[in-house]
Amino acid sequence: MKNDGLSTLYVVATPIGNLDDLSQRAIAVLQQVDKIAAEDTRHSASLLKHYLIKKPMLSLHNFNERERVSAILEALAAGESIALISDAGTPLISDPGYHLVRAVRAAHFKVVPIPGACAAIAALSAAGLPTDKFIFEGFLPAKTEAKRQQLLGLVKEPRTLVFYEAPHRLLPTLQTMVEVFSGEREVVVARELTKLYESILQLPLNDMLAYYEAHPEQCKGEVVIMLAGAKEAATDQAALERILTVLLANLPLKQAASVAAELTGERKNEVYAFALRLKQG
Repeated sequence: MKNDGLSTLYVVATPIGNLDDLSQRAIAVLQQVDKIAAEDTRHSASLLKHYLIKKPMLSLHNFNERERVSAILEALAAGESIALISDAGTPLISDPGYHLVRAVRAAHFKVVPIPGACAAIAALSAAGLPTDKFIFEGFLPAKTEAKRQQLLGLVKEPRTLVFYEAPHRLLPTLQTMVEVFSGEREVVVARELTKLYESILQLPLNDMLAYYEAHPEQCKGEVVIMLAGAKEAATDQAALERILTVLLANLPLKQAASVAAELTGERKNEVYAFALRLKQG
């Protein structure tokens, strides 16, 4: 599909579950481009077959993206147009494509987005959490300590937090969130969006963890976790820092945080996270 004679890279969003979510414009683009770059050609072959689309495909995933860039630039230079798709949803959103898009733009070829499904946006639209401002964190680290450290940096973040998670890591991630954030912090877990067993559950963190511990069979499908942002602290942060500085000089970290929380009325987990950041400098 040519655009005023210029070769073009089309970034095409594909369904996250329900095949009917592929837009008419996306279908037209996929039917007319010269080649399709797909995260997993075998996975995407099913989608293309459903719409009777037969186009040459090449794989472009996290492990070969940099190698594929030169071949795609050569194709564009030869006058071809390429569609970039991921396994599901919008390419580049926790999916491959960043290095390709950057290189294509640097080479002065046109990049055209073909919008459609995105799990993070779909989940937010039905979560009932503030959406005027939010932070998309993508996938958290798999290792517990790295995950804890990343979450500790978000304890005071007032905007809604959005994460992707694999089903087998849902329980460990909720456990770490309970340790880092207050167990009363509101959380929404959206699973299997647009699919037959779609589930959007809204509970305090403690209750959400208890629910999935009691229903491990529900830990299936791709997951979006949305966490309410931190409420404005009742205690001035500078005052809390002064209190903790004195206590940390005389008490172990956990005890200092506990005493500071009792003195200020702040939540223990949040005071502990702040004390940990102070201690680490």
